[in-house]
Amino acid sequence: MAARLNAAAPFALALLIGAAVLAATGHDPLAVYRLMIEEAFGGERRLAATLTAATPLLLTGLAAAVAFRAGVFNVGVEGCFYLGGLVAAVVGWRFGDWPAALLIPAALLLALVVGGAWMVLPGALRVRLGVDEVVTTLMLNFVAIGVTSWLVNGPLLARGSANSATPPIAASAELPRLLPPTSLNAGFLISLALVIAYGFWGRLTVGGFRSRLVGLNARFSRAVGLAPDRVVFGAMLASGALGGLAGGVHALGLVHRFVAGFSPGYGFTGIAIALLARNSALGVALAAVLFGALTSAGANIQLFSDVPIEIVEILQGAVMIFAVAQFGRRGRAVA
Repeated sequence: MAARLNAAAPFALALLIGAAVLAATGHDPLAVYRLMIEEAFGGERRLAATLTAATPLLLTGLAAAVAFRAGVFNVGVEGCFYLGGLVAAVVGWRFGDWPAALLIPAALLLALVVGGAWMVLPGALRVRLGVDEVVTTLMLNFVAIGVTSWLVNGPLLARGSANSATPPIAASAELPRLLPPTSLNAGFLISLALVIAYGFWGRLTVGGFRSRLVGLNARFSRAVGLAPDRVVFGAMLASGALGGLAGGVHALGLVHRFVAGFSPGYGFTGIAIALLARNSALGVALAAVLFGALTSAGANIQLFSDVPIEIVEILQGAVMIFAVAQFGRRGRAVA
């Protein structure tokens, strides 16, 4: 019970800060929060919009959780998301004459492979030379975003397009919609299935136990005969692969092409989700839906009120700050 309260504390504190900001600007906090709940969950279409917004966050949160579980603080999921999205969009456009049963798996698989490959260098530097993965993965984000931006403004730019975007993917590459005409698509089922699989892996497999043991105490795990470096390197690759897959799902399921500014920060939001979830599968699912609800409701409430969209950004930022602060406090307590 105490653990659940601790996990909910960052969100509760963020709500208090949001309420203070709303009250200071002349809004009724309870009325605004009630409207946000209605816009996020009040009806099939609104719920579909929330789950659509949560879809990439399920995978980026999972990507961060896989790394954190092994004691690796990977902040490079954002770069993997960009690369995976670009690769999936290009495959969906270039090979549009392929049947959907072949094209969609090929595009997503290549996105997954590219995301994992992007983490080979920081993973190797961590296990071989002890280089801090926070620094290397953070810097690689800028490289990935810069490379994709150059490509989408250069050789991959759609002809006649005034925007920085690739040509649209073929209809056969689009992920099937679950509740037409809403944008909720099969990417949500793929993401949710992987989160569930992660839950079983963490609880029921030897690999999940090894990852947790290494994350808790690398020295002890080495003393009992495990290979922490191998576990850490594998966690880095898996984290990157999931980040790349998240980008591929987003490209094929919602955007249907790759555009500059492809991600509004899904990779970084995934870090907050993993911290809130404490690396648990159920926590990742709940936190992703929570952030998806904030995003969906924030876009809708402007149609019915004069509440600024920035209040949603304040809530999200506050949740991240308190989640990281809570993580740091637990780390000092363990030390």
